[in-house]
Amino acid sequence: MYRGALWPGVATVVVGAVVATVVVGLPGLFGAVVGGVVAFASSLATLWMMRKTAAMEPMAVMAVALGGYIFKVLVLLGVMMLLRNVGFLHPKALAFTMLAVILVWAAAEFVAFRRTRIPTIIPASD
Repeated sequence: MYRGALWPGVATVVVGAVVATVVVGLPGLFGAVVGGVVAFASSLATLWMMRKTAAMEPMAVMAVALGGYIFKVLVLLGVMMLLRNVGFLHPKALAFTMLAVILVWAAAEFVAFRRTRIPTIIPASD
């Protein structure tokens, strides 16, 4: 799923950086790049959690996924709160690029998962 999401994520950062630079200038470029880096870190953390919980029971995997999601949302909120008053970063360029990268990455992971031939539901044998 990493390979399926990497290039769409990179393309989204590039588009966000170009648009932010044209609209806002150099602070928009810096904001978009920082937002893209933070979004990449968040998305890679999701893949890391999936890899670490692959051998666990399904209920434990769901608990880790929910806890990880809540933790990531809090960390992203904290990062946005810390970076919103940094002078050389445009906060809206940072936020919109971060949001776009996270959404595109999630959609690309979904498409990559759908293309795999791994069975995800194994019927119980009675």
